[in-house]
Amino acid sequence: MTREAAIKAATDYLDQGGFTADLARRVAIPTESQNPDRRPALADYLEKEMRGTLEKLGFSCAVHDNPSPKGGPFLVATRREPGATKTVFSYGHGDVIRGQDAQWRSGLNPWQVVQEGEKLYGRGTADNKGQHTVNIAALEAVLKARGGKLGFNVVLLIETGEEVGSPGLNEFCAAHKAEWGANLFLASDGPRLSPERPTLYCGARGGLNFDLTVNLREGAHHSGNWGGLLADPGIILAHAIASIVGPTGQIRIPEWVPTELPAGVRRALADCEVGGGSDGPAVDAWWGEPGLSPAERVYGWCSFDVLAFKTGNPEAPVNAIPGFATAHCQIRFVVGPDHTQFLPALRRHLDRHGFPQVQVAQARADIFKATRLDPDHPYVHFALASVERTMGRRPALLPNLGGSLPNDVFADTMGLPTVWMPHSYAACSQHAPNEHVLLPVMREGLAMMAGLLWDLGEANHDITGRRAA
Repeated sequence: MTREAAIKAATDYLDQGGFTADLARRVAIPTESQNPDRRPALADYLEKEMRGTLEKLGFSCAVHDNPSPKGGPFLVATRREPGATKTVFSYGHGDVIRGQDAQWRSGLNPWQVVQEGEKLYGRGTADNKGQHTVNIAALEAVLKARGGKLGFNVVLLIETGEEVGSPGLNEFCAAHKAEWGANLFLASDGPRLSPERPTLYCGARGGLNFDLTVNLREGAHHSGNWGGLLADPGIILAHAIASIVGPTGQIRIPEWVPTELPAGVRRALADCEVGGGSDGPAVDAWWGEPGLSPAERVYGWCSFDVLAFKTGNPEAPVNAIPGFATAHCQIRFVVGPDHTQFLPALRRHLDRHGFPQVQVAQARADIFKATRLDPDHPYVHFALASVERTMGRRPALLPNLGGSLPNDVFADTMGLPTVWMPHSYAACSQHAPNEHVLLPVMREGLAMMAGLLWDLGEANHDITGRRAA
């Protein structure tokens, strides 16, 4: 009954093939939440795969309908121990984006795990089936090492709608948070700072998608007859976008960025070097907010991007002036700016700069909000110390992930201190063909999570700054 035994049991699970076998079975269930035809697969993942796995570990499981018709079902697994003073809430999502089957390279299939060297390929290996597979295995390893006990209670929620914006998640958690009685949050999603460096993060950037449209007239008109006479919507929209962001990516709308970079965030990021490993692109050091390091730009600041731009017929251009242009845009934002004012501020900005014909429309009602636990919170220090003890080196601490997650549900609606331990890396091809994970990263994840769960069972206080009763 030692910490070392728990960590060894967790890493043996990968070394002896258990991780690959479990992940292969889970990846084979095509849980595409963006595809209405796959809705039965969402229920199958919870009922036929997750329920049996968790019930063997002493969890009581129930599958719940989603209060939103847009979302898939939820599985809630609960395990309580007499006398436990802490209840850890954990989370994962069983849904994946569309498989994009035809776009995977030869020899790969999104619904089949294939190993090539240190890489395991398959849809959901990184996002998120592989990550919650690691955490469930770490729980099992600690249970075995501690003779069937954890030393704390666990509530694990697995949703099946994260890839469509987690509809219904906030309402569901608000309705059940009192009965769950959780006081800590611990889960895994997203990438490490780099493949080589263990990472923790305390929240997530928010994400707001919107469309900019210039609709001047019906149809297109011959450029030889009308060139120089008809306004070009593509040119107007390009200039409108250029007024929003400078040529090196600096945002020009003050309401879209923080007034300052908090000192605690700057300290946490001081030793963080951004990189995706040999598989990732090189960072463009000249891009983004000037005066900030690359880590500060992606984890401490806001960014604006044009994800798609269309005017005319790009696939088969003709000599005609189009009547329509549109761009699909996104703001990734941190805690500080008021996201409810982003689009009103944009409208005012466009009008001031002479672009009243540019229409602004939010792309979808559901957005991920920005969250950030104070990097100096006791729970953060506890988790950092645990990971350093396991790995023999200090992990990176990100105040928040650069991407977006429904962390606001756990941090704001449920009022929990949130710590995430990612088990992937930035160049994993998440949301793209050829998605994969690195086995060495997953092995370290198993060790770190087993060590942290062991330490949570050993702690004599609730890690929220209050002594246990």
